[in-house]
Amino acid sequence: MKVINKLRQSMAKRFYRNPLIARIVANQYHRSFYYRKEKTWQDTHWFGAPLLKCPLDLWVYQELLYRIKPDFIIECGTNRGGSAYFMANIMDLIGHGRIITIDIEDVKADNPTHERVDYLIGSSTSQEIADQVKSIISDAGGDGPVMAILDSDHSRDHVLGEMNAFHEMVTPGSYLIVEDTNLNGHPVNPAHGPGPMEAVFDFLKTNDSYEIDHTQTKYLMTCNPNGYLKRLR
Repeated sequence: MKVINKLRQSMAKRFYRNPLIARIVANQYHRSFYYRKEKTWQDTHWFGAPLLKCPLDLWVYQELLYRIKPDFIIECGTNRGGSAYFMANIMDLIGHGRIITIDIEDVKADNPTHERVDYLIGSSTSQEIADQVKSIISDAGGDGPVMAILDSDHSRDHVLGEMNAFHEMVTPGSYLIVEDTNLNGHPVNPAHGPGPMEAVFDFLKTNDSYEIDHTQTKYLMTCNPNGYLKRLR
């Protein structure tokens, strides 16, 4: 029996170490996670505040925050404020950083408040909002690391507009993270139409100062495949 169990274990290791097999299995889990949204990502909370994220991506976020220690994170898409609250709490542990979170809708009464979070109301692709973000960063000194996370309107043109608005504010060595690149069949919601994934590849066609950092999708299941863009220079 021990010999049989060792053989099974060896076969399983070889099977799941195969990149193609690993991707097939991850995609099947991904679809189950996504389509059971009422019991998964739509029922995910941080200290009571709802945040519509995959917990594996949140773990990657805290690793990036600890390593980069950004002065600022620019977040497009506030929603219920849970992700900004999560990152503010991580920054409390680090002892450094602020979040500028942007949404076209006014802040809801039950959105969490935190001294590290600045709420801006307006379009994340407008020049007015871009100027406000620049002003906040500049008034604070403007020479530390800056990250950006895009999670608002998921149409390709809107996401590309956000990337063009904020990519120059992200500092070398830091990240421009495009969320929900899993849409439009990558691997979920194939009827969505061109979205964040398509925006990423359109952006990279004309911008060689960024590259996709595949090491940030090490857990296989991510809502942001090809969405972790590292600024090189």
